[in-house]
Amino acid sequence: MSCIIKCSPIPSASFAISETTENNINWDTIINLDHGDPIMYESYWRKMGNKCDITLSGYQSLSYFANVKNLCWFLEPKLEEEIKRLHNLVGNAIVDDHYIVVGTGSSQLIQASLYALSPPNEPEPISVVSAAPFYSAYAEVVNFVKSGLYKWAGDAHNFVKNGSYIELITSPNNPNGVIRKPVVNGDEGILIHDLAYYWPQYTAITSPANHDVMLFTVSKSTGHAGSRIGWALVRDKEVARKMTKFMEISTIGVSKEAQLRAAKILGMICDSCLDPTLDNFFEYNKSVMIERWQRLRQVVKANDHFFTLPKYPLQYCLFTRSFYETHHAFAWLMCKGSEDDLEKLLKGHNILTRSGKKFGSDPKCVRLSMLSRDEDFNIFLQRLMVIQRVTNAN
Repeated sequence: MSCIIKCSPIPSASFAISETTENNINWDTIINLDHGDPIMYESYWRKMGNKCDITLSGYQSLSYFANVKNLCWFLEPKLEEEIKRLHNLVGNAIVDDHYIVVGTGSSQLIQASLYALSPPNEPEPISVVSAAPFYSAYAEVVNFVKSGLYKWAGDAHNFVKNGSYIELITSPNNPNGVIRKPVVNGDEGILIHDLAYYWPQYTAITSPANHDVMLFTVSKSTGHAGSRIGWALVRDKEVARKMTKFMEISTIGVSKEAQLRAAKILGMICDSCLDPTLDNFFEYNKSVMIERWQRLRQVVKANDHFFTLPKYPLQYCLFTRSFYETHHAFAWLMCKGSEDDLEKLLKGHNILTRSGKKFGSDPKCVRLSMLSRDEDFNIFLQRLMVIQRVTNAN
């Protein structure tokens, strides 16, 4: 007998939004834009129908091991092949001189990286920093296990301690979409590059990333957050070995079923870029992101003395061979008015966002997801228009 995983196509939703008034909006529905749940991708994958179906027989995936000759012995060969294929096709990272370590999402890989890179015999934990506004989960991830190897030390802009340190660099940055470089000017810095959003549907691919440790995830690259698959490209063999050991001790590897599904999906994305009869994955979803950002900017511009959004430069993308600006997975919305707590203001209108305080920044800012379903995004824009009118009237 076999187990089959399938998706069935349904008509995609319309992106249209019309002018509205406060009286014809359903204010009771809670619009949750706090989490970066990538449901936006559902429309594309439904269009693909059964092209990503996989069939697993009952006798498959019984062993802990995928390839005993590989340093990361639980990495499925097909997933390794498709990861390399995708990076070489998109040109967003150098893979040839790096080891691939697979993890249960990038969150586990961050922990594995910290374990592998921290000096083992220091009298005190190594400091871990990131430039504000930094990813809101970094502090929690670093401090969660109360490790004696490393500790959270906050904003990299304010870090002045002598000695070794680890700097987490998210580029494009979560939450504000800015392209990031190291901030701390120290000789003993150890860098981890979180490149979850360095894909052409979000930003221009200006050069292939080539760092010592680079983290990626299917959550934001393909939209399959529930599969919990991420991977690290690691230059140093000993660091890759220690990361693999972390995975072995914590979860004895990574689900083979999830890996095989991820391999199928990555392969489908590559095929869509090469086969003109298929909808190009990156072009399709880039157009969705562009349209969403255009509509959000239009709403904000109508009352630009109350809200503001970051502006991004035009950059040439080597993958698409065109100029365009960043259309990030999150919007970093700032209130220019007298409101001191934008998260609280929006929550009062049943819009859930994440306060700038959680990113080491200003509570007049919030991060909101641009990856929600069409219906939720449309309602959000309608409410935002009315909030601006009502607040200005008061």
